[in-house]
This record gives sequence, C-alpha cells and structure tokens, in this order.
Amino acid sequence: MTTWIIKTDAPGDGPRLAVKDAIDVAGLPTTAGCAAVAERAGPAAADAPVVASARARGARIAGKANLNELCMAADGVNPWSGTPANPLDPSRVPGGSSSGSAVAVATGEADVAFGTDTSGSIRIPAACCGIAGLKTTNGRVPLEGVHPLSPTLDVVGPMGRDVAAVVLGMDLIEPGFTPVPYDASLPIARLRVPGVDPAIDAAVDDALRRLGPFSEVASAHYEEAATVNGVIVSVEGWEQNGHLLGEPDKLSGRIHRRIQHMKDVAEAGMLDWALGFQKSFRAELDAILARHAAIALPVLTCVAPEPGEADEADESDLLLTTLTGQVNVAGLPAFALPVPLPGSHLPASVQLIGPAGGEERLCGLAAALEAALA
Repeated sequence: MTTWIIKTDAPGDGPRLAVKDAIDVAGLPTTAGCAAVAERAGPAAADAPVVASARARGARIAGKANLNELCMAADGVNPWSGTPANPLDPSRVPGGSSSGSAVAVATGEADVAFGTDTSGSIRIPAACCGIAGLKTTNGRVPLEGVHPLSPTLDVVGPMGRDVAAVVLGMDLIEPGFTPVPYDASLPIARLRVPGVDPAIDAAVDDALRRLGPFSEVASAHYEEAATVNGVIVSVEGWEQNGHLLGEPDKLSGRIHRRIQHMKDVAEAGMLDWALGFQKSFRAELDAILARHAAIALPVLTCVAPEPGEADEADESDLLLTTLTGQVNVAGLPAFALPVPLPGSHLPASVQLIGPAGGEERLCGLAAALEAALA
C-alpha cells in the first residue's frame, strides 16, 4: 500500500504540496497510475500551470500522489501502483481517484494536495478519509499539463485536512484567493436523493442545523444527471484512452473492461442528448442557487466501503459516485466537509454546491460550518 508514486520531499519552508500523478511536475514522469502510460512517459518538460503557480507562491512539491488507474475509478484501488491505506480504517477503501492526495494530507505527509475531479474524484476520497476538498467550477482552473479523462468535465482542485488548508490550496492556484464570510440571510437548500443511509442523512441535517434553519428543495433531474455524467465521461474517455485497448497486459482487467464499455457507449450516439440535458440541468440548479447560499446533500450514500464491496463489479463505482458526478455535469463548484456520524468511527461528509465561480463564498460557508461543528 502506498500513498506516493514518486516521493520528492523538496526542501524549503513553504507548504508541502502533494500533486496527483495526473498533473505534470517538471522533470518527473506523469504515469496516471497506469503501466501503459508509465512505460512511455518521459520527464515532464514543464510544470502544469497549477503547479507553476504553487511553486511561485513558495510551495514545495512533496511528491506525485497515487491514484486510480487512468483516473477511471472512485475507490482508490490500484493493482499496479498499490492502494493507499485509509488512515481512518485500513480495512476500508481510501476513495478515488485522487486517493494518494487525500491520504497524504490526512496523514500529515502534505499540508495541501491537488487532485482532479471528473465524477467526484476529489470529494469522494475526501469523504472516505475525513478531510476537506473542493471541486472547482468547470473552466476556472487551467487544465494544461493535466492527463485528460473527460475534458468537458475534468477540473483540478485543492484538498486539505481542514477548510483553511483548502483555502491555502486555492491561494496557491490563484494568488490572493480570499473567502467571503457566510451571509446567513440566504438559507441553505437541503436536497434529498433516494438511496442514502438514513444515518448519513441525519448526520448532514444535524450539521446544517448548527448554522440555522435550512430549506427543503427537490430536483427533478438530479438522479438522471448521474447517467449523463457517465455518457460524457464514456464518449470523451474513449477518445482519450481507446488506443490502450491494444495493450491489455498493461491494464487491469477492470479498466480494460471499462474502456471497452466506453467504446460501446460512445458508439451508441447519446452525446447530443447528454449535452442537451446538461444545459437544462444547469438551469435547474442555477434557479435553486439564485434563492439560496448553497445546495447541501451528502457526498456519499454510505461510509467508505471495504474493497470487496467496492470492486466486485465494473459498475461498483456507481455506489461511490451516486451523488457527485451530477455536479460535474452542471459545472458548479462543490465543497466536501466531514461531519460527525454518531455511533461510527468514520465520519459522514456534506457536499455544499455553490453557484458558478462562487468558490470564495463556498469556502466562507464551509468555514462557518466547520466552526459551528467545533
């Protein structure tokens, strides 16, 4: 089990930054957690813009963090590079695909980490490992130098042990990033989605009540948007990775099957439907956010599962991405924050969805909720 694909321990006194090994760091190969990619990966010629910005702010690279193979799963299990140990419970998955990034900050090996998120790959490991993470607005953070899965949905964002560490991560990406204090005059919208463990729902409700009353809202399309995420990821993931089908010995069986499934979805001709749905779904969430500070729901329907539960079938990631991929479809920012789960040694995690470009206010809200829970 390993948190890192490459450990660097750069000297200095700036914040220690773990970089998911899907993001270029000058002089180091980018493997995307995949033997087929690693075999032909030379040292990156330059830092990705997010890494260059962080270095300019004094960050020192702690290493390239482990991940799910090709960013194509959500459990953190990787038979090629190893699976980082969940620091809260080694019998549970760490979540993915930004598994090493989450574990590095949860164990104190890094002060902040950069991950990528296409269907929940920052928020899911944050929830599994009991840390904080921010999926940024689609298009806000540059994707140059980032190994693509689905360019329409991919984002880079920061992860940290608490809200302050996530804010530090945003400042490394965008110098001068400053949270806006939470304005309690706008209520939080509490979205209910079927299939959530009642104890998880109750934990999120109890946390939100610390800030005051919240409004119940409904979405006619939230569940269907998960299917839309799958269609877009499949069509674009096939374009990016289809050539690897010819190297089955350099892929895990699960990921080889997944790329074949992407090919089948891509050939089904559903992309136009998905992109049309994307516009109407974004409009629905925008209308809710016009009246509320944020939309709140859990990150996961359950606590972090055991590896056997999470890897029994190719569709296993649906368990972990049930509530997250929709936000990528909408293109909105979302903050994952751990909340207490009575009777469990594992936390629950609340997902706070904000308006496009609203990361400053979302971080202010997360800070207020964190303080209320303390």
